[in-house]
Amino acid sequence: MTEHADVSPARTAVVRAALELFSAQGFDSTSVEQIARAAGISRSTFFRQFGGKDDVVFADHEELLDGLRRYLDRPHANPWTAVCDASLMVFRSFAADPEMARLRYQVVRGVPTLRDREIVTVFQYERLFDEYLRRSMPDLDPLDAVGFAALVTAVHNHVLRRLLRGSRTSAAALRRALDDVLRRYGVHPDAVEDPGPDAMVVAVFPRSMPMAEITRRLRDELA
Repeated sequence: MTEHADVSPARTAVVRAALELFSAQGFDSTSVEQIARAAGISRSTFFRQFGGKDDVVFADHEELLDGLRRYLDRPHANPWTAVCDASLMVFRSFAADPEMARLRYQVVRGVPTLRDREIVTVFQYERLFDEYLRRSMPDLDPLDAVGFAALVTAVHNHVLRRLLRGSRTSAAALRRALDDVLRRYGVHPDAVEDPGPDAMVVAVFPRSMPMAEITRRLRDELA
């Protein structure tokens, strides 16, 4: 999976200008007029594109969420791996410009209202994954859906924070961590429990695999 969630270059330029000003002179001390002037746009254009100063900080997230919704609206053979691939899309978008990602991280950490909004934004990703899993597998236990969505989001955020704090990490590290999440839930594409040499079975699945996933796999095999 090498796809990225699309983020508009023009909007990104405005976001970068705003973050640089917030970092240099403080969020509260920076005016919309200063941001617009630094980005080479009018004040009215700024408000039309973003709405306010706090909106510009999270503009990339809004575009990423829109991109993930479009991606998850497509048909996917395996809903569990589709969620993991969506997580990787977000990580790759930030890893493509780690300097700007770190700048945003520093700005958000210093402003309580932005930290609160970041918590809400993280929950939007989690809810998107949860709703997609329930929609894709109507028989799935809601606890399995919300648990998997929460774990994927938490693992993604852990690896991303390492990147934001200057550690050398990559999408490959996140991919390995997400593979472990799939195995923990018993839904890795290669997950097969060894029944032993003398066992006679038609199909064998990990005990941790949700019943809805077993049903989905059997349905695919019998189709």
